[in-house]
Amino acid sequence: MMEHRKAIVVSFSGIDGAGKSTQIEMLRTSLAESGLTSSLLTFWDDVVMLSAFREFCSHAAFGGDKGVGSPDKPISRKDKNVSSWPVMLMRLVFYVFDVAHLSFMVAKAKRSHVSVLIFDRYIYDELANLPSQQRFFRAYVQGMLKLAPRPDVAYIIDADPAVAIKRKPEYPYDFLKRNRASYLELNEIDKVMTIIAPGSVIEAHTQVVKALANKLPAHQRQSFSSAKALIPS
Repeated sequence: MMEHRKAIVVSFSGIDGAGKSTQIEMLRTSLAESGLTSSLLTFWDDVVMLSAFREFCSHAAFGGDKGVGSPDKPISRKDKNVSSWPVMLMRLVFYVFDVAHLSFMVAKAKRSHVSVLIFDRYIYDELANLPSQQRFFRAYVQGMLKLAPRPDVAYIIDADPAVAIKRKPEYPYDFLKRNRASYLELNEIDKVMTIIAPGSVIEAHTQVVKALANKLPAHQRQSFSSAKALIPS
């Protein structure tokens, strides 16, 4: 009888335009080529509580564009880059519910029969919207990090904001710069993340594979490490 192993949980976080979707797709290809199954959950769609209501309220209150921008069709979003006190207070409340639901989702997923469960964004992407350099918010972030289930590997796909904004022109450069600093600050508060340094798509994928291979059983590690993944078109 084969021993039933709990699914390995990995998460991808980072500023918009960092290349998370590309790395997720390449990772899933490498896993499939090595005979490992994977499942993908999108944090905003599958975990966040009342996501449609929150998006409606944000759009109704602040305007801004919906959807995902592209270099040939840039948009201007006004949601997580809004930092007024009423918005911050609402985030503090909603994020508690999101962590509770995330804990349920992770516990459920770990009982599944997939080899690797992948989260496209995680609670870290919400906490990065808070000014953690301020004492009150830092204490809140520390508490949430203790409550949230830790992935086996938590990737932060790091990127130069000037490069990222060319890929996804949705938020102002100054916000992306502050947002990137917030992600790195999260790792300083609780060193649980694997920082994927800026570089080419292949270089980033190599770092992703190396970090995950260390979590795999020995008999799967070699085939996974040698799997090839094509760059998505």
